[in-house]
Amino acid sequence: MDQRVELRHLRYFLAVAEELHFGRAAQRLSIAQPALSQQIRQLEKIVGVELFRRTSRSVRLTDAGAAFQPRARDLLGRLAADLDEAGRVGRGEAGRLDVAFITSAAAIVSERLREFSRCRPDVQVKLHDGFTVDVLAALERGTADVGIVRDAEERDDIDLSPLTTERFVAVIPTEHPAARADHVAATALAADPLILFPRSAGAQAFDVNTQPLRDAGIDVQVAQECSNWHTIIMLVAAGLGVTIAPYSVTTLLPAGAQRLELDGPPTMSRILMATRRGDDRPLVQAFIAASESVTGRGRDQTTRARST
Repeated sequence: MDQRVELRHLRYFLAVAEELHFGRAAQRLSIAQPALSQQIRQLEKIVGVELFRRTSRSVRLTDAGAAFQPRARDLLGRLAADLDEAGRVGRGEAGRLDVAFITSAAAIVSERLREFSRCRPDVQVKLHDGFTVDVLAALERGTADVGIVRDAEERDDIDLSPLTTERFVAVIPTEHPAARADHVAATALAADPLILFPRSAGAQAFDVNTQPLRDAGIDVQVAQECSNWHTIIMLVAAGLGVTIAPYSVTTLLPAGAQRLELDGPPTMSRILMATRRGDDRPLVQAFIAASESVTGRGRDQTTRARST
């Protein structure tokens, strides 16, 4: 095959195959009939056989033409679908979005994913969980498009946008001497083994998390390092130590664990959305817009609750 089949060859062939008349097909295509005949002859030369049997009174498909017709129609149909899909991906209406997040923000992530999926039902969302440092690294590598982190350090190539704040609380075993009250001073936890994630998971997040202990003059030493809050809470419930946790991870505690408010001014944790600086892709911007919509509704609900 010394020549290439072009899209116009397929369109011209299908028009003639459906009309079985060169004049009507040429009129339908808005081209001159001699030009159409020339293009069909060129296609037949490329294929190496006649696709139409022509007489002075009729035009009909040859066996080769009849076999080629559904394939030509399928090729053009798939191309149109592919072009449409590419356009939808480019506009952020379809495609794949990789979201990396910290497990302690799972509830916040789920709210935003619900809104995003409502607005972009044809987008596949792939979730990746990890420490704050892992989420930021995934963004920098390009293996994540959006990140949800906690108390992250500023980075030159990452934009951080606040989503919400929450206070830290103490979580202790129900057999702990302080469990008889609903609040506790951080100094009352000084002698207990501390169960927490390692500082390498995110230095600033670790420092904010342990601020109540350091403010109380306690030398922070993690006795048992864990990779997620579920495990940390389960170890506390087993009586192996205590922890300082964001309030959101303590809403459903297992038997054996108790939440206590910390005495003194609350230490607040910031949950942030992280994106690569300058990333203006429509899919990422659509997720940001969906997240802002959720945040806005949350503010409205808080305002209404305060006014009643």
